[in-house]
Amino acid sequence: MIIIFNENLIFKDKKIPRIILGTAPFTAESYFGHRSRLYHLDLEINSDNVAKIIKKANENGVNAINLVNNDNLIESYEKVVKYSEITIIGTVGKTIIDYVNPDYGKAKNVDWKKDIKLLAKYNTPIMLVDEFITDSYDFELIEEILKEIKKQGAFAGLITAYPYKTTEKLLDSPILDLFDFYMIPVNKLGYMMDTKVFLEKEREDLANLIEKIDKKIIINKILACGIQQPEEAFNFLKELNYADMVTIGVASEKEAETDFKLLKDI
Repeated sequence: MIIIFNENLIFKDKKIPRIILGTAPFTAESYFGHRSRLYHLDLEINSDNVAKIIKKANENGVNAINLVNNDNLIESYEKVVKYSEITIIGTVGKTIIDYVNPDYGKAKNVDWKKDIKLLAKYNTPIMLVDEFITDSYDFELIEEILKEIKKQGAFAGLITAYPYKTTEKLLDSPILDLFDFYMIPVNKLGYMMDTKVFLEKEREDLANLIEKIDKKIIINKILACGIQQPEEAFNFLKELNYADMVTIGVASEKEAETDFKLLKDI
């Protein structure tokens, strides 16, 4: 078991926070269902409310945020960084895609160079290729993006929505040595993972795949998009020997204070 909650990750002599504030509620991702509309009204179009949550998370020990190229989110972030330093873990190539029937062609046509240029302004230590580009398996394009990220002096990484399928493909891909960080969805329920069940065998199979790929692993969706209770989710997180970092989204100041204090204390 790796205790990831109170110390920075040291990677190639660089200190990187292990706990990352996720931003899916701030961009009202569609997979939140009926809550997406509320998040749109309360957060996606209200930078002041988002800034308050970022500030509260930071006050509770969260020193990193998963930033995407979104005007409201960037405005919210800049309102807070005037008063404190918060590391950006950036996502490159983010698009609005239907999670049920993803349009990978649309995803690949995003202006990812613009994203890299923007994130480089903030001295972003890690830039991750968005899941809908990664999961298109267009390795020629992905290689181009990863190399451009490295040119900016950042560590390169990938995000996937399919921790089983994509990891297997990456192990035999020409880009395996071009990235250091890998963000995957994992939660006790197996929610939004490419598995029908997530019991002992499936968990062992995933752990074996992750061991083979040998990257620094960032866990997302540990709360199963709000379905899982934080205490149960965080106790499960502690069982994941391959977890190096975690990103957790919250939708209010109260959630930020409660969840991140709980995570630190477990």
